[in-house]
Parts: sequence; structure tokens; C-alpha cells
Amino acid sequence: MKTIDPSHLSPQELQRLMQTAVAPRPIALASTMNSKGEINLSPFSFFNMVSTVPPILLFSPSRRVRDATTKHTLENVLETREVVIGIVNYAIVQQVSLSSTEYEQGVNEFEKAGLTMVDAQRVKPKLIKECPVNFECRVLDVQALGIQGGAGNLVICQVEQIHVDPKFLDSDGNLDQIKLDLVARLGGSYYSRNNETNLFEVPKPLVKKGIGLDKLPKALLQSHILTGNDLGMLANVEQLPNGSYSTNPSDHLKAQVLLQLGQIDQAWSCLIQGTH
Repeated sequence: MKTIDPSHLSPQELQRLMQTAVAPRPIALASTMNSKGEINLSPFSFFNMVSTVPPILLFSPSRRVRDATTKHTLENVLETREVVIGIVNYAIVQQVSLSSTEYEQGVNEFEKAGLTMVDAQRVKPKLIKECPVNFECRVLDVQALGIQGGAGNLVICQVEQIHVDPKFLDSDGNLDQIKLDLVARLGGSYYSRNNETNLFEVPKPLVKKGIGLDKLPKALLQSHILTGNDLGMLANVEQLPNGSYSTNPSDHLKAQVLLQLGQIDQAWSCLIQGTH
């Protein structure tokens, strides 16, 4: 394993490494307004939810690496303590990217990006009509992490109101993960798209207490076919099936195919001698 001391890298090198490794990251499209009423819109991928009750979102407008200057979004939230955070999907990703352009103070990025302003109910910044979900937020705190280029500023936001475009709901009235078609930020100029072609489900171990990999038989743990993901699925059963376990690579390959289809019980049957 290559070991790297962050202090030995330039800010640009460190940023490239971290943003490529810590990915994919959701994107917050932050709509803010200063005390003069000037509107700003900018995306941030240092973003996530950190609490449900109370509902808290966190994003971080970093100081510019090249000269340590701050962004208009940070200046606005410090001034007014309000922000609207829109969620970004594939349908608007190019417009959102355009809104990240460093326009001069007072330039309305809604207009530059061709996005639509809608009045919010509890805060002054505008909702973004094209976003599938908008969160109206009060800023609870802003924590500066430094003054050098690349230093983040943690904007802690409490959600006051949520707006959901009905076309992204399923028949039960819940947000539909596939319909949302969300995008996420990677390193460099890369993004990822979360649609039905690459989404997959993993049963949560909270539902049941899996036996764990340490309880799997050696015949499986020493397999040259079964991967860590395969073993993780097999170990998420509450009781180890009885029987003698096959070391035959052909059986392991058959089980692997079944695991990829989510057929865990059938995979176990392939791995127990005399049951297939």
C-alpha cells in the first residue's frame, strides 16, 4: 500500500486525490441572496444530510485553492443565514455545471444557467423549479476550517420546508429513486448517474443478524472464485445451513451467478454437497 503524507502534497494534488477517492458525492445546488437582494446560485459537492430529527443538511463552500478567496455563496449565508438547497438530477446537470462559473458579484446565475426562480415560503432565496426536490433552510452555524486556499466552511442548515415535484413520486406518494435519476460528483470532470441501469439493492443486516464471514466454512473462505461481495451475501444469513461444503470451482461459479441475481438460498444449495 502506498502511504502519502498530506503535508507533502500541493493543495491542487491533495484536492485531486481526495475528490477522486471520496466519491460519488451528492450535489447541493445552493440558492442564496445577499442583504441587497442580489441572487446567487452555485453547486457544491461537499454536501450531505447529517441528521433526520432535527432535519439537518451540511455543505461546505471552500476557499478557492488558487488565492484563498471566498465564494459569494459563503458571503451570502454569513450575511442572511438563509439558503435553499436544490437536489440535482441528470436532466439539469449541464445547466448546474454552468452555474458554477465564477461570475461577478450581482450576476444572477439562474439567468445564466436558464433555470427558473420560484418564491420560497419561509426564506428569501429562490426555489429552483427544475430541481426534483428543494429544501428551504435556516443556517444554524458556519464553521470556518481555516483561512488558506482549499479550507472548507461548514454551513449547517436546518430544513424548514421541503418541496417535491410530484412527477418524481411513486404510486404510494414516496420519492422514487429510479425516477429521480440523480447525479453525483466524482474527481476531475467526472460525474456519475444513478438510474435504473446501475442501481442495485443490498439487504440491510439491520433486518436480521447475519452470522458474519468469520462463521463461514473454510471451503468457502478459501475459494478462488467467490469474492468478498459474494461472501458478504452468504454471511448475511441468520444460521449456517447444515451439510458438507463443496470446494469444487464449478459449484462456486454457479453459486456466484445466483448471488448476482440475488438468489441467496439457491446459491447456498449449490455450495452444499448432495443438494444439487
